[in-house]
Amino acid sequence: MIRLENILTPGRSLVNVPGGSKKRVLEQIANLIGREVPDLATQDVYESLIAREKLGSTGFGNGIAIPHCRLKGCEAPISALLHLDAPIDFDAIDGAPVDLLFVLLVPEAATDAHLELLRQIASMLDRKDVRDQLRSASSNEALYQVVLNAQNGQ
Repeated sequence: MIRLENILTPGRSLVNVPGGSKKRVLEQIANLIGREVPDLATQDVYESLIAREKLGSTGFGNGIAIPHCRLKGCEAPISALLHLDAPIDFDAIDGAPVDLLFVLLVPEAATDAHLELLRQIASMLDRKDVRDQLRSASSNEALYQVVLNAQNGQ
């Protein structure tokens, strides 16, 4: 089973990210992935995330969004985590603005393992204690550590 700590890195866990708009945040996610994963083209990541949002918002409620998509050229699942400096409108199901974004990119031939990853992310973010810890993390490393601890049942 793939675990979140195997697809998220401290370099892809960012605090105090300037938000602005949904489009701007998705651009920043694409730029981050493009920098961190040189095999993936920033524009491909951005276009795939935008296309997925057009099918329906990935805003999940409780100030959380889980932008995700299948991506050509993506060999293995890749994740990123952003805490915005201010919440933005993300068309979430509960109408609440979003300040925590957990990104999941998976290969085009997505499998049950990828659905399992989405489920892991959603169930972790369903926990108020985890959301509070993510929101109070003061550094990228601290943000990443919250996910590790949550994954390991702490």
